[in-house]
Amino acid sequence: MNSDFNNISERNFDYRQMLYPYTKRWKLFVVFVIITILLGLLFVRYSVPLYELQAKIQIIEDESGSSQLDVFQDLDVFGGVGNQIEDEMEILTSRSNLVNLVKKLGLNVEIIALGNIKDSEIYGSQNLPFKVNFIAADSLIYNSMVDFYINLNDENTYEYAESSDGPYKLHSYGKTISSPVGDIIITPNVKNTGGVNYKKYMVSISPVSLVAEQYQKEIQVTVADEKSKIISILLQDAIPARGQDIINTLIADYNQNAIDDKKALADRTSNFIDDRIASISSNLSSADQSAVEFKSDRGIADIATQNSLNLSIGAENQEQLQNASIQLDIASSMKDIIENEDGYELLPSNIGLQDASIASATERYNELALERKRLLESSNEKNPTIVNLDQQLDGLKRSMRSSLSSMTNNLGLQVNSLSSRLSKINSRIYSAPKNEQALRDIGRKQETTESLYLYLLQRREEAQIAFASSSPKSKIVDNAYLVSKYPVFPKKSIVLAAAFLLGMLLPFSYIYVIDLLDNKVHNKLSLEKLVGSTPVLAELPKISKKDNILIRQGERTVMAESLRILRANLDYILKSKKNLGTNGNIIFVTSSVSGEGKTLVSSNLAMIFANTNKKVLLIGADIRNPKLYQFYSGKNVDKLGKSSRSSRDKGLTEYLVDNTLKSENIISTMLAYEQTIDVIYSGKIPPNPAEILMNGRMKELFDEIKGIYDYIIVDTAPLLVVADTLLISEFAHQTLYVTRAGMTELKVLNYPLKLSNEGKLKGLSFVVNGVKDSNLGYGGKYGYGYAKTTKKWWRI
Repeated sequence: MNSDFNNISERNFDYRQMLYPYTKRWKLFVVFVIITILLGLLFVRYSVPLYELQAKIQIIEDESGSSQLDVFQDLDVFGGVGNQIEDEMEILTSRSNLVNLVKKLGLNVEIIALGNIKDSEIYGSQNLPFKVNFIAADSLIYNSMVDFYINLNDENTYEYAESSDGPYKLHSYGKTISSPVGDIIITPNVKNTGGVNYKKYMVSISPVSLVAEQYQKEIQVTVADEKSKIISILLQDAIPARGQDIINTLIADYNQNAIDDKKALADRTSNFIDDRIASISSNLSSADQSAVEFKSDRGIADIATQNSLNLSIGAENQEQLQNASIQLDIASSMKDIIENEDGYELLPSNIGLQDASIASATERYNELALERKRLLESSNEKNPTIVNLDQQLDGLKRSMRSSLSSMTNNLGLQVNSLSSRLSKINSRIYSAPKNEQALRDIGRKQETTESLYLYLLQRREEAQIAFASSSPKSKIVDNAYLVSKYPVFPKKSIVLAAAFLLGMLLPFSYIYVIDLLDNKVHNKLSLEKLVGSTPVLAELPKISKKDNILIRQGERTVMAESLRILRANLDYILKSKKNLGTNGNIIFVTSSVSGEGKTLVSSNLAMIFANTNKKVLLIGADIRNPKLYQFYSGKNVDKLGKSSRSSRDKGLTEYLVDNTLKSENIISTMLAYEQTIDVIYSGKIPPNPAEILMNGRMKELFDEIKGIYDYIIVDTAPLLVVADTLLISEFAHQTLYVTRAGMTELKVLNYPLKLSNEGKLKGLSFVVNGVKDSNLGYGGKYGYGYAKTTKKWWRI
């Protein structure tokens, strides 16, 4: 049960520890959230709102055209026939359509009311404060990119400038003035004369092509699913009225273009039929005249019929010959048109050919020719799409020419065969009177020509009726309407939510990156994770310049309490070692590099042990860079003990090189803050520190003083800089390794740990010095509140 509780406690502790770097900086999150929300509110306040508009149309398929292309769909000749809806969507938002739309609505000319912070565009002839009349050619207006500025003074005058900074010139309404796009005339809008005076406006003229491309990107055309024929047209615009006009005009132009295409096809077909009717009408008149002359010359009023059997057979054969002749005549005419056609003009359709493949190919040819004509309005013949269309049209021409040649050959053979059979029948009829035979020949010619004439008249009427009854390509399901009265951009709730998330994310990312790149020791908890089983005895708070560097007797600051914790933990470790007595405990204090606070720790550790009425000796063993004297001089020392003044001139260096000196000759007794403590200073800096530390005098010193003092604290040299500490480490009972928060790198601690595992450092333990109040571990979180300080609101 206890183990489960401990596991839960560890998990909860790790979770809190993971969040601690963020929760302790909660003020940073609050500041960033407030700033980002304020920025979000400013963005919503001064952004131009966009409203969403939508319209729906239903694509109406051309049943006749689709049925004629069925044979090609079966043969998979045209791969794009099945994508009619996608093709119509592309045509709807084609560049040529949008260029015409921009020109028709004048969208390339904008009048913008300038404000101190936010500008607003004005749309609609009734809302405009004035009208700009261009005298220059449309081609110049459609291709210019110019801005000029108008200041309205009163009902009769205005000021004009070509830049916002001026200079402005005063003009009267209705007068011609020069501008970068030629002469213009500014006239007041009589429908909107109130509330517009004393305002500044900008007239912006953009190239039509650029505006068309912009709307081509903004207009979204979608279909519900693959089988649906209903298309949705979406547009987001700052001015709802303009968005409605754009969508409605786009649909109207799309339908009108489809009607114009059908009219062009009907006109082409009618012209072809009219030409054929004129030719056949002449032949019919000639046949009628021949019959009249024949009867008049021979005085024939009525002729008895021939043998009923011969006449029946002859009539049947004649009917077949007549049908074949009609088909041959039409096919020959169609073939002549195709062979004589140099460009890609429309071909007559539905002229009565019985070959369905030729009729279907003609219909497809006309569709591609119309598409080519439409694309040429906004491109040239070198466009890859037009080149592809030319190739398809040429292929259709070759296919139809081949089919017509084959058809005319077959019809010619059929006509010859029928004529030969008819000749045999006529040979029996020729036994009848010559007049009857000749009259019947004339009659047959009349009937053939008349039937063809009537047939063409019928086809012409059908073509005109088809055009008159033609419907647009699409049916309007919903005209353009405003989807919602609220703008789709910016949405206040979304902007504020995004601002809040950004305000949380920025400090979170900053703290995460800082912690990720951090490779320094910060407190006892972070150090314990690295050193594992090696004890971390205490963490000491960071002291300011105004704080005392040596603690006083009975002091109750966080620093003093932390040192007492260090004393208790250190004393417990020393007593746990069986081979140590109650006195003569030698404690080495070292660090990685200079500046980590080992002298501060050793000095205060000596003071805190002395407070318990223990006899303590502090030795400055860092003979290369001695700093111990700085802690026991000036205001930190109340007075020197007896013989201290003379012994201050001699220190550890002198003892090591002079065999005549005794320990009492170099010990200085200090009275610091009413606390007596013995100190051995480092002495003069020798030229060969390592050699004199190895001469054996250090062992004599420790043997001499072990029986006198309870605790001997040795301030040694930094471990990573020089080897001095390792030369005398065998005399230590406990090694106190000082790290400094925010300075000591974690990777350098592998060195003392390695030396400890190798037995070169005895009783290794760690102390964290200079810990910020916010990073203090248990002592900071659960202390008794000694020497509390109030943090400023801006301190994070």
